[in-house]
Amino acid sequence: MTSPLSDLGLRIPVLAAPMAGGPTTPAMVVAAHRAGALGFLAAGYKTPDAMKAEISVIRNASIPFGVNLFAPNSVPVSSEMYRTYAEIVQREANRFGLTLPPDPLEDDDYFDDKIELLLSDPVPMVSFTFGIPGITAPTRVTGVIRALHAVGTTVVQTVTSVHEAELAAQEGVDLLVVQSSDAGGHFGTFTPHSPPPFLPISELVVQIKRTVKLPVIAAGGLATAAAVAEVVHAGAHAAMVGTALLRADESGASATHQAALADPARTETVITRAFTGRPARGLRNAFIDTYEEIAPLGYPSIHHLTGPLRKAAAAAGEPDLVHLWAGTGYRHASKEPTPQILARLASRT
Repeated sequence: MTSPLSDLGLRIPVLAAPMAGGPTTPAMVVAAHRAGALGFLAAGYKTPDAMKAEISVIRNASIPFGVNLFAPNSVPVSSEMYRTYAEIVQREANRFGLTLPPDPLEDDDYFDDKIELLLSDPVPMVSFTFGIPGITAPTRVTGVIRALHAVGTTVVQTVTSVHEAELAAQEGVDLLVVQSSDAGGHFGTFTPHSPPPFLPISELVVQIKRTVKLPVIAAGGLATAAAVAEVVHAGAHAAMVGTALLRADESGASATHQAALADPARTETVITRAFTGRPARGLRNAFIDTYEEIAPLGYPSIHHLTGPLRKAAAAAGEPDLVHLWAGTGYRHASKEPTPQILARLASRT
């Protein structure tokens, strides 16, 4: 099966994952191309103007690239549950002189405005996470996937189960990012209230390829050359890596986050809803230990609640109050240039 990736100059079967919130920078996307890989700009948590500015920087390098969007898929939280949690978390925020949002804040991350921008000024590839636009994720713009195809954009969908892959195929996407729960950061499931059972990434790739006839990109816990080679052998056209790049020279991850990844005292990752109200994998820390059991599901409201606290704690060098997103392969994150990391990860394919 041919893959649209071959038309974008991919010379090694590795892609740089879009890591929202700062870690992925335009410099990382450009550096990925130098290695023969393909980089994705993370548009999540950015305004349309900020996204446009970063796209412009990458365009100046005259390289193929992708843009990732969070498809609207909110997880409602009751005002009562939110306020109870907010009152407790506010005690942590008091140390920094912060007043956290007293009521739930809902938004769609400017999704429709970003789609309109990408339709008026197309990019080579657009990927969606959290849901399929117009199907599992409501949008104002109709026929998002068809509209992107009409302007020449390849459409990629993140899926975490066979069922999600089938839905995506029915909607006509061109590629699937098959993500296991070993991945760092948010789990891309369409159903965060009832995520699919855990499967090793290679097994999930095999199951999906048996069911859906689309090219597959594997993601989740892939931080060594052996792991990348395994998913390619299982049938993936490429591996998408994120955690392995968190300490790269081009990474925008905070110094606090990067230091925690190399801290020998950090011995495990866990899936938590305590920081954002949506399942996400990160290094275990005191915030998770204290609040996981009482944190409600509620995205993006819980994300907005804890956001100011996390930002202040990162600036102050207090990792136990920060979302230290990391996949299970975090021990392999290294301080070196992005092209060097990606070339090493592809060395056994």
